[in-house]
Amino acid sequence: MKKKEYLDMQTTETVNENIEFIEKKFPNCVIQGPNGKAIDFDLLKQELSNDVIEGNKERYRLEWPGKREAIITANLPTTKTLRPVREDSVDFDNTENLYIEGDNLDVLKLLQESYLSKIKMIYIDPPYNTGKDYIYKDNFSKDAQQELLDSGQKDKYNQRLVANPETVGRYHSDWLNMMYPRLKLAKNLLRDDGVIFISIDDNEVHNLRKICDEIFGEDNFVAKVVWQRAFAPKNDNKHISAAHDFLLAYSKNYSDLFCLGLPRDKKNLSRYTNPDNDKRGPWQSSTMTVANGTDDYFYEITTPGNKKVLPPNGRYWVYNKKRYEELVDDNRIWFGKDNKGVPRIKTFLSEVKQRTNPLSVWSFEDVGHSQGATQELKKLFGGKKIFDNPKPVDLIKRILDLYTKNDDIILDFFSGSGTTAHATLNLNAKDGGNRKFIQVQLEENTDQKSIAFKSGYKTLTDIGKDRIRRAAKKIKEETGADIDYGFRVYYLDSSNMEDIFYKPHEYNQKNLDLFADNIKPDRTPDDLFTQIMLNWGLKLSSKIEMIEVCGKQVFKVSENSFYACLDKDIDENFVKEISKENPLIVVFKDSGFKDDNAKTNVMQLFKQLSSQTKIKVI
Repeated sequence: MKKKEYLDMQTTETVNENIEFIEKKFPNCVIQGPNGKAIDFDLLKQELSNDVIEGNKERYRLEWPGKREAIITANLPTTKTLRPVREDSVDFDNTENLYIEGDNLDVLKLLQESYLSKIKMIYIDPPYNTGKDYIYKDNFSKDAQQELLDSGQKDKYNQRLVANPETVGRYHSDWLNMMYPRLKLAKNLLRDDGVIFISIDDNEVHNLRKICDEIFGEDNFVAKVVWQRAFAPKNDNKHISAAHDFLLAYSKNYSDLFCLGLPRDKKNLSRYTNPDNDKRGPWQSSTMTVANGTDDYFYEITTPGNKKVLPPNGRYWVYNKKRYEELVDDNRIWFGKDNKGVPRIKTFLSEVKQRTNPLSVWSFEDVGHSQGATQELKKLFGGKKIFDNPKPVDLIKRILDLYTKNDDIILDFFSGSGTTAHATLNLNAKDGGNRKFIQVQLEENTDQKSIAFKSGYKTLTDIGKDRIRRAAKKIKEETGADIDYGFRVYYLDSSNMEDIFYKPHEYNQKNLDLFADNIKPDRTPDDLFTQIMLNWGLKLSSKIEMIEVCGKQVFKVSENSFYACLDKDIDENFVKEISKENPLIVVFKDSGFKDDNAKTNVMQLFKQLSSQTKIKVI
């Protein structure tokens, strides 16, 4: 009988729907209440405020001093911009790869418009907070000694770089305050089918797991991979010497994430043989018994060698007798070379997936180890050890192989020596992909006593850029692959615009001149156009053409029909000529018009000749 269907006779439960709506944007604000999911309104208020909101409710979640400030830090805008460095770049005009120098917090904020929901994979290898390897930004007085800058304890923006030893009271808190806002911003950049992998060790893996549960949502946890990083571990622990690190993986939306798997390796393929010359090719056999079953699955089998066989140890056959006989007729049952063995089912290589999902433990035999990675990098730099403890290229290649293909974008905002870029180029050359990388690295000074410094590498970014150049040259020589080997270099700097804040009685003619052209005098059209691209949400890897119109230099991004002319003396003749291109957007400097009449006439002419064109002025 068909089951009766009853009307609910009640309205929709809108509270749960609203909670689910908020959870998509602010998963960290959803808590476990006595009746299921609930909203932490204090924390939600904090997400929507630039002031610290006080709250003292006790809940099951990770708390630490400075957490609310960390949320504010993620939400505050930045006034900085990126400036191109053509002389450090390789094939600047054509490449789609990026290398960005500067504090990754500001860089992540600058990338929000251009790369919102566009990144397929993020891999980061952040400081492990061992008390030795971790530096962070701190406020510092303007009258600091110059030697702090020279020694690397202070960066060029006058911010102090401070170590975080275990003796500091906020040891874990400072690390969490550094990581939390960066991960919040990183999540925004991931595609719906995107994934982030984070390398970490035992010092902070527990805290990292908790903040990732908050930021990405507990349901979006993918895996905690154990990587055997040490080929010859040091016996340097009082009890058990650590020979592993972790890779923590989270998705943007778990249901949208798809694992491509890994190609079957030689060890796996060697299991498939063809001892009976089956026309269907190589196969391997597997057990034909299970622990539980019914009487239909317990029967005696007579092998071709005339031996009577029952399921061993009280087990049952996988198939009933009729299905078993069908498989025998199809030559899918193997009785051993003497035809007297316990029957096993044949699985043909041609019928199984050619790519397999890996286990959660990765050995150095599969993905390399720290010592091997150090030696590989040393060899790349002509026998000089210029960087300590890089990650193996094969480790990063594996995660790229699992989740990326074709034109996917990979971001690494703790890029170190540039292993992620190296791995991306390597995998593209191997499978013909066109993956693009974005590398972000703080311009940290190298130790003046180090081999790196004595070899001419004054900063960590010098090492990273040269590693990519050397790796690209090596890969091209060895494979001959026709891929994108270049990268555009940008560095983080203050805004291109002057800071103009004067009280009315302070105005004079010199100050008024600043309002006529509020662009800093040392900034180039390249600098301005980069900031325009970021503000308008254009990818920094977009193909940029330089054309000349009526003697003026024009930047053109064709796929967006986006034009910018930052020259002076813009007049009606220029408008008449560029209108023939029917651009969607044209950007000018406010001080670039020939005069006020020309500015008015330009606007009117565009309305007449190219009505769909939007005019923007900086």
